[in-house]
Amino acid sequence: MTELLSQLWTPELQAAFTVVVVLLVILYVLSIVWVVRDAYLRGSYWYVWAVVALIPLLGVIAYCLLRPPLLQIDRDEQELEIALKQRELMKYGECANCGYPVEADFVLCPNCHQRLKNLCGTCNHALDPTWTVCPYCATPVAGAAPRARRGARTPQPHQAAPQQTRQARPAPSERGGAQ
Repeated sequence: MTELLSQLWTPELQAAFTVVVVLLVILYVLSIVWVVRDAYLRGSYWYVWAVVALIPLLGVIAYCLLRPPLLQIDRDEQELEIALKQRELMKYGECANCGYPVEADFVLCPNCHQRLKNLCGTCNHALDPTWTVCPYCATPVAGAAPRARRGARTPQPHQAAPQQTRQARPAPSERGGAQ
């Protein structure tokens, strides 16, 4: 048996076997490197997957089955796209009457003809229902109740008292002498 094995185990077969073993070791190391790099790019626990990948063949198969579906950069890009679309949708609204999507400057709902905004009588710009004055031409909005302005203050009792005392004092000409 040993003679038969020594006849089959030629130097050429030994070299071929060595090359195959070296290629398998290289493939094993590269598979571990790929698992670690891919797990890192996907935002996963790469060090845990590195330990799992040390199990020959089964570790790589387990990683391929359980890895996250998207790379971290793809997830970030999707989140940015969603945020951008939400921002674009904020330019639009819904009709309070029927829920039909309407743009921000629509005056009437194209579906149910519900009035969404008032029009300025002077410049015909669309006005928000809460506005009391047209910001485009400074015309007061008809039918809007006047609101107290932000900077306006109501007179306080201690401020009104000095005005009364000034009126109660006699003027210099009334005091009897012109100076």
